Amino acid sequence: MYEDITKGEKIISVIGLGYVGLPIALEFAKKVKVIGFDIKADRVEQMKKGIDPSRELKKEAFEGCDIEFTANPEDLKAAHFHIVAVPTPIDDHHLPDLKPLIAASEAVGKILKKGDYVVYESTVYPGCTEEECIPVLEEKSGLSFAKDFKVGFSPERINPGDKQHTLTTIKKVVSGNDAEALENIAKTYEMVITAGIHRAPTIKVAEAAKIIENTQRDVNIALMNELSMVFNKMDINTLDVLEAAGTKWNFLNFFPGLVGGHCIGVDPYYLLYKAKELGYHPRMIDSGRSINDGMGAYVVKEVVKKLVGQDKNVKGSRVLIMGITFKEDVADIRNSKIVDLVKEFESFGVNVDVIDEMADPKEVKEEYDIDIVNKTDGPYDVVCVAVQHEAYKKMGSKDFSDLGTKESIFVDIKGIFKNKVDEKQFIYWSL
Repeated sequence: MYEDITKGEKIISVIGLGYVGLPIALEFAKKVKVIGFDIKADRVEQMKKGIDPSRELKKEAFEGCDIEFTANPEDLKAAHFHIVAVPTPIDDHHLPDLKPLIAASEAVGKILKKGDYVVYESTVYPGCTEEECIPVLEEKSGLSFAKDFKVGFSPERINPGDKQHTLTTIKKVVSGNDAEALENIAKTYEMVITAGIHRAPTIKVAEAAKIIENTQRDVNIALMNELSMVFNKMDINTLDVLEAAGTKWNFLNFFPGLVGGHCIGVDPYYLLYKAKELGYHPRMIDSGRSINDGMGAYVVKEVVKKLVGQDKNVKGSRVLIMGITFKEDVADIRNSKIVDLVKEFESFGVNVDVIDEMADPKEVKEEYDIDIVNKTDGPYDVVCVAVQHEAYKKMGSKDFSDLGTKESIFVDIKGIFKNKVDEKQFIYWSL
């Protein structure tokens, strides 16, 4: 397979051209022929013009690429090495939503040929590829797994907004259903990954490796969030404590905050689901998720207490929330925990304005029924910097004081303005 791809005799396809799929497709397309497929025709049309709908890649990233963008699944017939990079979200009950993954497997299964490879990059629980995806491929293709086609799993490690740790500079974990598949998949990825390849012994190991990367971060951030709640009751600044503790060489560098997005705030639920299905209840992982999912409500309640302490009428108070994307300097709003802040404030009858030049107002409205305002209209009773966009980090004391009064509460979620603003000009609070 690898040799045929390098000779141009076989083609790579990438199914799902979002934050993960598009960079992979373009990187391979610098070396070999690629078919890039996405179910959203409007996104495909943008990519044909050299525009990344996710606003992560510049136009230059499309230059010199041998790639055919399409929304027609029939075009996938021409490919032989299929990479599936579709979202794996959770539903309203925090259970895995495999619909996009199954739909992609069905689309690939319908065009699958003898000798083809299918490699999944979507984050799943250990066993999902073999238990859920492969049976669909067999059913739709009429072919036999291992005998007629091979399957691998290579978890995505793309970090949106990170210009240092990019696709090619992050070591890639790969796996295959047998030794031959593993070697062909590894060599194929070696064409574009300069950081090296780690060959996992099984597909399940590769699946598990990915899911614990984010579960580990989730649990550690949950500890910091819990410590923040404890220290708040003691009237101790958490960031001061972490700065002091961080002077020890082996202290882990985690900070409190809102944990959203399509990885850290989602992946642990996949592991929880599978563990519970097997009769084990993971207490630490579950507790970490519970703490982190409740941080939006915690922040709002602490702010409301401060408003009450000022004898202010909470109902009708005005709040400005700065930022709604799930992390800094990205346009991605999936699973944004800032939405929890907005909804929780509104539950107290507070009037909330949200600004964020990084986010698409139409997308935010469709996804969360929240209107983004074009400009601020102070004075506000509360100004909350919820996302540390670079533009916000450049603001100073006067910028924030102009948005409110000396009695206004300045909520600095991540503590990025600690010791950088004049706390006499407003009431400062952070996690």
